Amino acid sequence: MRNIFLAIATIALTITVTLAQNPSNGHSNVISDVRVDSLLQLHINHNKSFPAFPGYRVQILMVSGNDALDVIDKVQTKFKKNYPDIHVYLTFGEPNYRLRVGDFRTRLEAENFLQKIQRKYPGAWVTQDNINFPDL
Repeated sequence: MRNIFLAIATIALTITVTLAQNPSNGHSNVISDVRVDSLLQLHINHNKSFPAFPGYRVQILMVSGNDALDVIDKVQTKFKKNYPDIHVYLTFGEPNYRLRVGDFRTRLEAENFLQKIQRKYPGAWVTQDNINFPDL
């Protein structure tokens, strides 16, 4: 008798707990203070005003001279053809033009990419630079 009573009580409690939960189909409503939304918007605006952050790039070429832009253009075209998904950046620091590629967050990522291109660009090396935020 005692076991039957225990079984009925357990079933009744299980049904009560099950009925107490409302299905939400995976949606949640977040109720927050207005100041949280304004702080989030402030953070978004701050990130837009500083479009870059510290990271690494692989420098594949550094040249100077009268024909430097022609050399850079040829190497840049060849690189874009071989690696269309990697961004290429041309910078000038007197007296050299620098051709840098990629936006790597860690040195390890940059070193791994350097290993992939080392045969085609034997003079390439990893350098610290301000990189762009990744596309989402």
